[in-house]
Amino acid sequence: MKAVLCKSYGPPESLVVEEISDPVVGKGEILTEVTAASLNFFDTLIIQGKYQVKPPLPFSPGAEYAGRVVEVGEGVSGFAPGDRVMSYAGHGACREKIVADAARHVPIPDGVSDEVASGLIVTYGTSIHGLRDRANLQPGETLAVLGASGGVGVSAIEIGKAMGARVIACASSDEKLGFCKEHGADEGINYSKHDLKDALKAATDGKGADVIYDPVGGDFSEAALRATAWGGRFLVIGFATGDIPRIPLNLTLLKGCSVMGVFWGSFIARDPAGYQANNRQILDWVLEGKLKPHVHGVYSLDKTSDAIGAIARREVMGKLVVKP
Repeated sequence: MKAVLCKSYGPPESLVVEEISDPVVGKGEILTEVTAASLNFFDTLIIQGKYQVKPPLPFSPGAEYAGRVVEVGEGVSGFAPGDRVMSYAGHGACREKIVADAARHVPIPDGVSDEVASGLIVTYGTSIHGLRDRANLQPGETLAVLGASGGVGVSAIEIGKAMGARVIACASSDEKLGFCKEHGADEGINYSKHDLKDALKAATDGKGADVIYDPVGGDFSEAALRATAWGGRFLVIGFATGDIPRIPLNLTLLKGCSVMGVFWGSFIARDPAGYQANNRQILDWVLEGKLKPHVHGVYSLDKTSDAIGAIARREVMGKLVVKP
């Protein structure tokens, strides 16, 4: 089978496509023919050895995928060859076939395409875990989403609206903010033109946002925390700027607010039932039209490096999909 391989750490251009042996299914595993693999920002980091997870070389990028079950391993129930599934493997999806733990697989219902399903687990899974499990976002509260036009940002906008919140999208251009409003954001803040703290305060009549969703990090984190409401919740999602901020803890005291880590990868390992429940809710919302995942582009397997490069250059709004 063909696979995109990271054989040594480096930029997207260092990835190669090679023929390798088909994987062999083991106990408790499912072998899937990949029909669509979705990329995330952390794919730009993992191929450079800059991510917290460092798979042994060589490995394939691509953490999530959709496809058809080819074979189920010993002890697996509820799945059969031919079933349409979506799954999370952490890495390795940019190839024609993949083996992963059966517990990570979710049936794809009729009405949801493979391209859309392939990009639901990580971004929408992170957002529902952050907003529902961690922040306990309530109807009528105000949610501010940083980096709002990216895949995880758009998912937070849509899930925030599905949960009844008022959503303020924060992004670096008016074009990106227009895209966010198409996906349900009530208003937007261009933080390349306006001071983020002052703009968030103005948008909330001085109260501040009840929940901050921050996948960006850097200088924006402290600015957003300073615009958090009393009793607010600040969700640490990631650090797309590459800079991990050092937050003055006195801000949490003065605002009576909470800073909450959202480590989705650890959550799904510790709470498999919660992982499945969240994915069922996401799929229900997609079928109801409350979530409208945006596929920015579809690439062939041999163009995976181009796709990851586009994500690294911040050119993508929504998700990119690789189709073997």
